[in-house]
Amino acid sequence: MTPPSRSIATFSVRWLVAAGAILVAASGIADAKAAGYDGSWNVLIVTEVGGCDQAYSFPVRISGNRVMSSGRTADVTGSVGGGGSVAVRVSSGGSFANGTGRLGAGSGAGRWTGKGSAGACSGSWRATRG
Repeated sequence: MTPPSRSIATFSVRWLVAAGAILVAASGIADAKAAGYDGSWNVLIVTEVGGCDQAYSFPVRISGNRVMSSGRTADVTGSVGGGGSVAVRVSSGGSFANGTGRLGAGSGAGRWTGKGSAGACSGSWRATRG
């Protein structure tokens, strides 16, 4: 049989380790909330291949994990996933673009492909908080 002082000491060490793990996890959750993406963003789309407009800029809004139009220039839908991964669809009239990439605390970047009045196009995009 183990003396009571040893079991209390073992229990105390295990409890301290568990409490430390809980505090580390809680600080990770707080950091994730602090790095949230909610708010206004400005997006610049740059055409690298194809005959679409060379560059196009428009505002978007992020709320929760949803990306949506912030102005009347284009219809924007999409979502932001874990770690800032983003997938969006931008459409206006018969033109559309699908984009993927990653957001950080104040900026983001990625790639897109789509179709405009001049045919198929592709390129890059950059976003900054508005």
